[in-house]
Amino acid sequence: MVLVCLTAFPGVLSAQGEGEESMRQALARTGTLRAAFIAGNPVQATVDTTTGEETGPAAEMARELGRRIGVPVSIQPVTGAPGVMDAVIDGAADIGFLAYDTTRAQQVAFAQAYMIGHNSYIVRADSPILTPAAADRDGVRIAAREGIAVDLYLSRTLQRAEQVHLPRAVTDEDAVRMLLAGEIDAYAANKQRLAVVSAEEPGVRVLDGSVMPVEQAIVVNLQNEMGAAYVN
Repeated sequence: MVLVCLTAFPGVLSAQGEGEESMRQALARTGTLRAAFIAGNPVQATVDTTTGEETGPAAEMARELGRRIGVPVSIQPVTGAPGVMDAVIDGAADIGFLAYDTTRAQQVAFAQAYMIGHNSYIVRADSPILTPAAADRDGVRIAAREGIAVDLYLSRTLQRAEQVHLPRAVTDEDAVRMLLAGEIDAYAANKQRLAVVSAEEPGVRVLDGSVMPVEQAIVVNLQNEMGAAYVN
């Protein structure tokens, strides 16, 4: 993954300046900055099972944003990208962390990307598929969890392979079992997660290359244009 250094857009007020109260109103109307991220996505954040502490880019940026506007921060792991979107749309969260997708941008407002990650496939160790491009052929079943960024991308781009939309509750380990059982031929997910899975299961391997680059960004309610500008 690649971390992207950001610079403020011209005209965006600093939290130390006269726009501090406006920023609080735009991003933390309850007095607390409430952030939602995808539970189980190490690209965003992880939760220590012993202490419950959240660590990772999403947690660090949420805390820094809260510090800059002078409010406490609440960080909430939720189930899947739809859970993050629902929290932001319904007002249960002020900001969320999501991979950019054009369909999602019709429902929530994306700030500029802070990180670029990559998705790939895992296949059985004996699979003849060597590259992501080679997987898009007749008779190949490519699976991804329904609604995640790579699933939406594959829906738009696959030409010949059969796309399998897995339920959101399916885990990476479940997908590995499906691969080994011959129920699917490839499984798409974040490359960082796939590396962890393949390290634990010698019967699968991660394909070199990238299915798609993923821009990770902070999102706010679609009507909160000022909030998106302040995040930038």
